[in-house]
Amino acid sequence: MCDPRSVGILTGVTALEAVAVHLPPRLEPIEDVGARIGLTPRQLRLFRRFHGLDQVRLDPDGTLLDLLDAAVRALPELRGNEHRVRYLLHARSTPVAAPYPLNPLHQLRERFGLTNAEAFTVTQQACAASLLAVDLAGRLLADDGDPSALALVVAGEKTFTRDAQLLPGTTIFAEASTACLVSPDGDRNRVLSYEVRQRPEFDGRPVDDPELMVRYQREYQPTMIETIEAALDRAGLELSDLALLLPHNVNQASWRMICRQLGHPVERVLLENVPAVGHSFAADAFVNLRTATTGGALRPGDHYLIAAAGIGATFAAMVLQH
Repeated sequence: MCDPRSVGILTGVTALEAVAVHLPPRLEPIEDVGARIGLTPRQLRLFRRFHGLDQVRLDPDGTLLDLLDAAVRALPELRGNEHRVRYLLHARSTPVAAPYPLNPLHQLRERFGLTNAEAFTVTQQACAASLLAVDLAGRLLADDGDPSALALVVAGEKTFTRDAQLLPGTTIFAEASTACLVSPDGDRNRVLSYEVRQRPEFDGRPVDDPELMVRYQREYQPTMIETIEAALDRAGLELSDLALLLPHNVNQASWRMICRQLGHPVERVLLENVPAVGHSFAADAFVNLRTATTGGALRPGDHYLIAAAGIGATFAAMVLQH
């Protein structure tokens, strides 16, 4: 399914019906987070001055179920349509998010009365999992053939260990959650293309392998650019046709460098959530989409691109029309 020659076949009709975001009210300066996880003053200066990080959203007293529950409750379009939801997908970055036998996703299904929904997790693509979940939801709905059916994609995870809080030299993770209703067809936020590039040679633990991290950082930009260009080509568009590029919120520096190489104005990349929210596991795509739509940055008919990368390594890009 992740073969670049096969993805995106059915995504021309997939549409994002509605998107909701939950941002925990607690904002922590990166210096406070760094003190807990043992970052040096030099490392923190790099994050703040070079990468553009400032503070991150956290909910230290809440559980994963609490986090996901808050996003679904912020989705009024679900009310009265629970019976139409055929699939409930959790786009998850980490393979394990709760101790056995707890299953927050099944608890979420029961809590919101999604009795007709098959619930499962999409993982193994780290922070690019949300785009895979949207593409997979569209494929499943199209195969069902019921134009009224919906899928609910949720994203968001807890930073419950040091490894889950930090990607060395790159970012500090936050906690935010999102909920997205996907339909097999629609007038807004229609998916025009989806492309994936996978680099399994970067699988490992960057925390314990600095050389692996250096190699990944060296290949990050060219692979991300290749993926973006492939998604645009599949959609039949040029970079200049995009009203906005929605990045993952890993840091500002990497996207400024990508923009220089692409010749794309950085002003048309939504970077405001990097210092204000932080990088939230697989949820950045919908956090940024919500910011773009509520802030008036996207008008009906505008084309935009969502880009994401996940350690392991997976690079993904999706082109949509608002």
